[in-house]
Amino acid sequence: MSRILSIDYGGKRTGLAVTDPLQIIATGLETIDSRALIPWLKKYTSQEEVELIIIGLPKNWDESDTHGTPLVEAAIKKIQKEFPSMPLKTVDERYSSKMAKDAMLEMGMKKKDRRDKKNVDLIAATIILQEYLQSIA
Repeated sequence: MSRILSIDYGGKRTGLAVTDPLQIIATGLETIDSRALIPWLKKYTSQEEVELIIIGLPKNWDESDTHGTPLVEAAIKKIQKEFPSMPLKTVDERYSSKMAKDAMLEMGMKKKDRRDKKNVDLIAATIILQEYLQSIA
């Protein structure tokens, strides 16, 4: 089997997570500058077999777009242009950042580490992927 890659795309930073080849466990990979996403994806997919990319789509409670929705939609278009044969799904990411912050508290992360937004983005991408895996189980 191949991996599923999760993207928590933001205006500045993008969190990335991936499954193991059996698609059982979601693991955070890294947080990158959002402008480097396409080159990063090209390098990663040349080294690892990825069968699906999922990307968190931000929405408000009433299903309306947030300020981040157009950014994510633009990123989706770029990914689809560069990887036309790669399946891509959007998933609801409404609570991912809040859940990431809660998870960091539960893990006992130091306040300094919790303030580092790179950690929030990385954990959010992992949560998005884990929730996707649970939804298809």
